[in-house]
Amino acid sequence: MPSTYKKDKPWDTDDIDKWKEETFTPDQNVGGTFTEESTFATLFPKYREVYLKASWPMITRTLEKHGIACTLDLVEGSMTVKTTRKTFDPAAILNARDLIKLLARSVPAPQAVKIMEDGTACDVIKIRGLVRNKDRFVKRRQRILGPNGSTLKALELLTQTYILVQGNTVSVMGGYKPLKEVRRVIEDCMANIHPIYHIKELMIKRELAKDPELKNENWDRFLPHFKKRNLSKRRKPFVVNEKKKVYTPFPPPQEKSKVDLQIESGEYFLSREAQARGVREKRDEVMREKTAERKRKREEAFEAPKEEGEGRKKKKKRDKEKGEDGEKKTKRRKEVAVEADGDE
Repeated sequence: MPSTYKKDKPWDTDDIDKWKEETFTPDQNVGGTFTEESTFATLFPKYREVYLKASWPMITRTLEKHGIACTLDLVEGSMTVKTTRKTFDPAAILNARDLIKLLARSVPAPQAVKIMEDGTACDVIKIRGLVRNKDRFVKRRQRILGPNGSTLKALELLTQTYILVQGNTVSVMGGYKPLKEVRRVIEDCMANIHPIYHIKELMIKRELAKDPELKNENWDRFLPHFKKRNLSKRRKPFVVNEKKKVYTPFPPPQEKSKVDLQIESGEYFLSREAQARGVREKRDEVMREKTAERKRKREEAFEAPKEEGEGRKKKKKRDKEKGEDGEKKTKRRKEVAVEADGDE
């Protein structure tokens, strides 16, 4: 039953964030030291050895503030973190585990140590297993970066996170909700959906969140809906053979072998000399045809081209003959007409 006793609370104002997590201090650790030691270790690649060796003092100082001990083993190529009797925060060892994981994935040490702060989480997304083809994987990984890293920078600004694409993984640092958004963008990018569509959606959501009237409404009507054009349509062939083959339970007839064809033509029963003579005659015939073809092509270059004057002379002569025939026909018509008048 809710309380009916309503009284003004001067200490409870609107500017207080009731969901804010207060920093865990040694005074809040009522249980004292831990009963067992927790240890986490991870391997790192060979090319990170020099950088880790140089930045390890700074990492050690950061972990000492939380009572965490760390060890760098250059022989085995591993980093180890473990709790001590000075550790007061139970979650500190989990943050230290994430710290060495980020350092192994080439995240710079000044950025990686921010994981020890409250409200900051990390996610290492494995992208190599999402695409089979190596060339296709490289192209889609490049889409996350964009030209001169512009796409990656836009994602970082819209989600308020830190993103690093390294090899077969993508390391992300930020709040819990932005981590889910970045993971969705990266997984969709490896599934052939360009990140620019998600960037547009994130920009619209950010503008809608600023409006107090639309803050608590459904935003589906404002978000863009992109249709898959190429994937859903089936490619139709240019020539469609509508004739269906009649189904027969019997297999097709076996193709004749080279020996069977020789038996049919009678070549199989000839002697070796006769077979060699037949092969030689066929080869000579092919050579004669090719020689004749080459000779014809060579002679084409020596054929005299047609002169323009010859065509004009023939045309004039033809026109002249047509004119004479026309005059004869006209003269004959007149004579016939005169004879007809005389008979009348």
